[in-house]
Amino acid sequence: RSSQTMADLSVFTGGIAQTNGYLLQLEGGNLLFDAPEGIAGWLKQAGVRVDALLLTHQHFDHVLDAAAVAADHGCPVLAWASLSKNLTLEALFGAVTGSAYAVPEFVVTEVLQGRIEVELLGQVIRLFHVPGHSPDSVCFYLPAEGLLFGGDVLFLDGVGRTDFPGGAFQQLAQGIETHLWPLPDGTVVYPGHGDKTTIGRERLENPFLN
Repeated sequence: RSSQTMADLSVFTGGIAQTNGYLLQLEGGNLLFDAPEGIAGWLKQAGVRVDALLLTHQHFDHVLDAAAVAADHGCPVLAWASLSKNLTLEALFGAVTGSAYAVPEFVVTEVLQGRIEVELLGQVIRLFHVPGHSPDSVCFYLPAEGLLFGGDVLFLDGVGRTDFPGGAFQQLAQGIETHLWPLPDGTVVYPGHGDKTTIGRERLENPFLN
């Protein structure tokens, strides 16, 4: 985190898969990365306004509260692709768990496909499309802050699982190598599950990629 900015980061973890959602409070307003189940209530309780919701991918555990957040805050929703039942995997998980997972419908107001950056609240956010875990996986990199919101692409000592429909390990590994490894060592990676890590550490030590 660079000294000239006043960014403040809070994490909420919720839902069946213990999914992380991140609230980044900047001078110009607040960004939310992913919307796991329960985050809408958490925001309400905190009395925080969200100016934009950015989705790393549409697997159900990351978007269950997207509709609620959009309704509560009237904020735009940015994602790599439009909402798709193929991407949310809700039918697959319903079959596996024997319970009905229905993602409340929301509208992706800004489809990011094909873009390499987006500017929000005075921040330039670089976009890295890294499929392999999900076809629509996008990592959000804030160069000024040295932060990467990577969704389920890269974890502490791990990578996103590639056995879901549209998954491919080779594609994921190649995307990480191409887009993420060139970032500065100190870049802090905030993943969709588990603890934060850094690019430098994972480039050196990640057992799946070395």
